Amino acid sequence: MAVKIRLKRMGMKKHPFYRVVVADERNARDGRFIEEIGYYDPMKQPADIKIDNEKAQQWLKNGAQPTDTARILLKKSGAIEG
Repeated sequence: MAVKIRLKRMGMKKHPFYRVVVADERNARDGRFIEEIGYYDPMKQPADIKIDNEKAQQWLKNGAQPTDTARILLKKSGAIEG
């Protein structure tokens, strides 16, 4: 089972809001997930990013692979080194 840290899209049409979740890569983008570790709101200026760094680092140690966008958000929040 490959585990990914990725974004789950929420919010209304034309007003996206994302949750940063840990999920099996075989599940749908907005489907079942293992754990929610934060959120990202790109509609606010500046964008609102809140990620539980301890949980994120624990999942990364256990082998979870972040997607490209999730990796950028984890760097901004300080969960992973630049």
